[in-house]
Amino acid sequence: MEVVEKKNKNIGYEPILEGIPDWPVYQLSKNRKEFIEEVAQQALEEIKKLRPSRKQMIDELEATVYREQNRLKRNRWRVDPQDESAFWAGVKKDLVELSSKPAEETEGREDEMLKRIVLRYANEIAGNFKPNSYRFAREVIKFWFARLLNGARVKKFGAFFRTKYTLRDKLHIVGKVKMIRKLAKQGTVVMVPTHFSNLDSILIGWVIHSIGLPAFIYGAGLNLFNIKIFAYFMNSLGAYKVDRRKKNLPYFETLKTYSNLALQKGAHSLFFPGGTRSRSGLIEKQLKLGLLSTAIEAQRSAYMNTANGGEVRKIFVVPVTLNYHFVLEAPDLIDDYLHVKGQDRYFPEQDNYGSFQLIKFLFKFFTKGSNISVSIGPGLDVLGNYVDEDGNSLDVNGKPIDTRDYFLSNGEVTVDKQREEEYTRMLSQKVVKEYHRIARIFASHIVAFIAFEMWQKKHPKLDLFSLLRLPEEDLELNYEEFRETFKRVRKEIYRLKEENQVYYATHVKGEVDLVIKRGLDNVGIFHLKRPVLQNKKGNIITQDLTVLYYYHNRLVGYDLEKFI
Repeated sequence: MEVVEKKNKNIGYEPILEGIPDWPVYQLSKNRKEFIEEVAQQALEEIKKLRPSRKQMIDELEATVYREQNRLKRNRWRVDPQDESAFWAGVKKDLVELSSKPAEETEGREDEMLKRIVLRYANEIAGNFKPNSYRFAREVIKFWFARLLNGARVKKFGAFFRTKYTLRDKLHIVGKVKMIRKLAKQGTVVMVPTHFSNLDSILIGWVIHSIGLPAFIYGAGLNLFNIKIFAYFMNSLGAYKVDRRKKNLPYFETLKTYSNLALQKGAHSLFFPGGTRSRSGLIEKQLKLGLLSTAIEAQRSAYMNTANGGEVRKIFVVPVTLNYHFVLEAPDLIDDYLHVKGQDRYFPEQDNYGSFQLIKFLFKFFTKGSNISVSIGPGLDVLGNYVDEDGNSLDVNGKPIDTRDYFLSNGEVTVDKQREEEYTRMLSQKVVKEYHRIARIFASHIVAFIAFEMWQKKHPKLDLFSLLRLPEEDLELNYEEFRETFKRVRKEIYRLKEENQVYYATHVKGEVDLVIKRGLDNVGIFHLKRPVLQNKKGNIITQDLTVLYYYHNRLVGYDLEKFI
């Protein structure tokens, strides 16, 4: 994998576009009102195609009102508009009136109601990028991260005010950086990262800036806007709002249309196709297809709107993996996962985290000798084919192909929803494959995987939930046995790397005891109970097998179990 060559340690890459006014995200914000109206109009047309009869439309409106009023009763958030209840009560009143009068007297009223709803959704979803706020946020992040780094590295009070170390010393960017820069000049980039932590959005935003790309639009959970200071920055940095409480067709279509049209207008986009943070610690295997499908729809629309022979702006999908030694939310995430998986068979211990934990995590992240790696994968077209650095799609033999051909019927580019659903599945499978291939293995991943697998092998009759309830005194591994297993697994990882099936950090190589020590020192470094460590005898023990299971899962999918 190509490693980033820094031209200047403190500057990084030159921006591919000189000024913010040239950024597509700025152009969207500049014409925000017109863009929202365009989103609403196109969403209306799509909904009418899906609910063509008057009865179907009225039924959909009634279902939407019911779900929205139920949402407000059960799960109201501070960020919800003050007139939310009144708005939906008004729509319900109009629907009751609609059903009580003759059809000829109310013809077209259902369309008016749908338009009100869709416009409301479009205004809620839309971001509002502000150049001054973007610059301010960028400088704040650089300033405080640099101060934490210098205070941590030099261990003196005065070092807090120096600038010797930067975030670039802590966060390593590897992979196809030059390629993504070239593709972003030629077309529209859709970056699709793995999602493990709430820290992901901050880090990806910094990576995008660091490698000289303009700001991306990105979907952020509406719940994050409950905090006013977060809302201010995210509203201003290109974020559009995604409310996962809303489970109705008008909302889904409006959200998809927003993403689709933004891509058509050249706005580089970022979304986490896993939908939410990985609860299990596994690299995502199943992706949410909704937003991913908008890349395919936008590419097809670009071909439809361009005359034969005309130059079409291509959309490139770029998988990215975030590689951590530890995840702040791991105990809560794995608890959620096990509750769903085991239902009443799993009884978690209390391990509560407050908002103060985020501050503690950031401090520990910067003060410990542990790094984060961001791996940028090769560009793909919307069908999942690799592209070269000039953006040409390649078949399995490396020969150029024209993606326009994938959207043809009888020689014309046409809309075929069933065909595009299949293309979306193909793309998602390729992205998942790339996640596993470009992921960067750390020593901490290896020691966590081996320790948990060895305990599973020592208790073959126990299911997962019985194993997790074993007392700590039954959980001790002989160090020499662990060491030999580590050597076997590492040798297999070396082989996988040679076959281009995975990557590993440079610290994985070296004298085996030192590598194991580095791994043990970094697994769950800030948790109250350490997932894996050595006791006074030098043997391997755990203080929290459940959290160890979370970290172990990072290497599931590489068939390493047979080397334990």
